[in-house]
Amino acid sequence: MRDVVLLSLCLLCVFAFISATRYEANWKSIDSRPLPSWFDEAKIGIFIHWGVFSVPATYESPWFWYWWKTKTPLFVKFMKDNYPPGFTYADFAPHFQATFYDPDQWADIFEAAGARYIVLVTKHHEGFTLWPSKHSWNWNAGDVGPKRDLLGDLAKAVRKKKDMRFGVYHSLFEFYNPEFLQDQANHFKTQNFVWRKTMPELFELVNNYQPDVIWSDGHWMAPDTYWNSTKFLAWLYNDSPVKDTVVVNDRWGVGTDCHHGGYWNCKDGYNPGKLLPHKWENAMTLDHKCWGTRREIMAGDIYTLHEIVTELAQTVSCGGNLLMNVPPNSDGRILPMFEEILRQFGAWMKVNGEAIYASKPWHTQNDTITKDVW
Repeated sequence: MRDVVLLSLCLLCVFAFISATRYEANWKSIDSRPLPSWFDEAKIGIFIHWGVFSVPATYESPWFWYWWKTKTPLFVKFMKDNYPPGFTYADFAPHFQATFYDPDQWADIFEAAGARYIVLVTKHHEGFTLWPSKHSWNWNAGDVGPKRDLLGDLAKAVRKKKDMRFGVYHSLFEFYNPEFLQDQANHFKTQNFVWRKTMPELFELVNNYQPDVIWSDGHWMAPDTYWNSTKFLAWLYNDSPVKDTVVVNDRWGVGTDCHHGGYWNCKDGYNPGKLLPHKWENAMTLDHKCWGTRREIMAGDIYTLHEIVTELAQTVSCGGNLLMNVPPNSDGRILPMFEEILRQFGAWMKVNGEAIYASKPWHTQNDTITKDVW
């Protein structure tokens, strides 16, 4: 009995020490935080690229504004052929209506696919927020277009599901925000954009929606000291409402990818093909050619079930998670061809999921004789 009491006291001391841990605003301290176990056990997530760029819906649509603005011939011709002279990128926003958006239907599809976490692109590099942000005046889904909290509605729908967690993607920078361009012209010695836009949005996302994943992007433009990344992450881990459950990726400034953060995704479609000493994620898109919806898509452009399962096996056997991107249309519909492949994959997972969820990688991954056997 005495031994049991002593063991209990020791455990209480350990838990008290863990709960009392305070992380400092430097990478050594931030990187020392243990990754919440749910993320490694989840293995499968769904990525959703959706925004104003879903209206032109062509070629590399999330970057449409940039390629058009830089007078890339393909995009200039597209606008000339389809829109009147003088049409601006902002003119696309009223056409982003999300008329058929049914977040409960989305959540049903993602659940059927066997996904354990969802990451919604809440703001891509165009700067348009899918929530009625107080820091993105007249360039958010509450003020223009759907006039609806697209983010909040999906968060509620996902959280109705027993085994799914909700996360948000957020771009640190914006293509043509005047304050960002001014900071850039000042060689990032000023931080007006960060304090008036980036950080207020991140705090708003965490406090209002309490995501379990923060998928940062747009980091490559400036060092993490400009973005104030470690200060934000220290608050996130110490004092935020999700401090015990949240996970973050590695895109927090120039050179941080594949070096810092809760888990690594290093680059789009990252698949190292070997066991890494750090948790990582393979963020890939089910459309071989684009992250956003596009009007010229063909059935043959989408991953087959065999291709997805192969990607899953190679990823999970090396200790990674698979984050599969699904791009909805501007009206809020997930194309039937995407739904079909997700449900096929989910049917496969119902049979084989026991070997995937919460699994641990073996010391060697691939058959050295038979290629692609994992």
